[in-house]
Amino acid sequence: MLKIALSGCNGRMGHVISDIVAGRDGMEIVAGFDINTAKYADFPVFADPFEFNGTCDVIIDFSNASSTEHLLSYCEKHGTPIIICTTGHSTEQLQSIREASAKFPVFRSGNMSLGINLMTELLRKSAAVLGDKYDVEIIEKHHNQKLDAPSGTALMLADAVAEALPYDAEYVYDRHERRAKRPAHEIGISAIRGGTIVGEHSVLFCGRDEIIEIKHTALSREVFAVGAVDAAAFMAGCKQPGMYDMSDVIAAHNA
Repeated sequence: MLKIALSGCNGRMGHVISDIVAGRDGMEIVAGFDINTAKYADFPVFADPFEFNGTCDVIIDFSNASSTEHLLSYCEKHGTPIIICTTGHSTEQLQSIREASAKFPVFRSGNMSLGINLMTELLRKSAAVLGDKYDVEIIEKHHNQKLDAPSGTALMLADAVAEALPYDAEYVYDRHERRAKRPAHEIGISAIRGGTIVGEHSVLFCGRDEIIEIKHTALSREVFAVGAVDAAAFMAGCKQPGMYDMSDVIAAHNA
């Protein structure tokens, strides 16, 4: 039986993951970590992971970036693999995550959806072919309760494009003070917040007399939760320290 600890268990994504795990054979959530210790399902909830005296095979984190350092400390002490689904980390926090991956297995992705991760591959191929003849713009839309902007997914998509471009791209998040023509070597990233939008990401390659748009729309949070649970199953069998992401899960399925 795969034993999972769920950080952020009383958030929206935490509840979705709880329901998905409950419907799967061979796995269970043995503990939840959350500042809100209300009990949603049949497992204990702790405000601090160090209050948990049991054992788990892997941690899924859908909490808040401010909790990451503490979770990493717990994982280092116990040698527990972690799935970091939380976004909005600072540069310093990202460095801490990279350093932690040298000590125990760390899985991190800006988006847990299989579709988004396949989209990144399409973007790399598109950018390599289209090169510097097309302007790149990214538009992301989320619900009005989302804290970080731009989304971690938008940045992940921008990074995928930038890796394949023949120039060093500048990320531009705000144009209202720029009274000038658009420079060629930039990637524009725009964030929209409203209503209950689960998540929508569009990447536009704008050339002369044509536009190529690659788009992903999430219709429910379940697509992210399923990816996180699949990642947990993958990481539970991973004993080697290192940084892992959805490409490793996809490769394991295709092996």
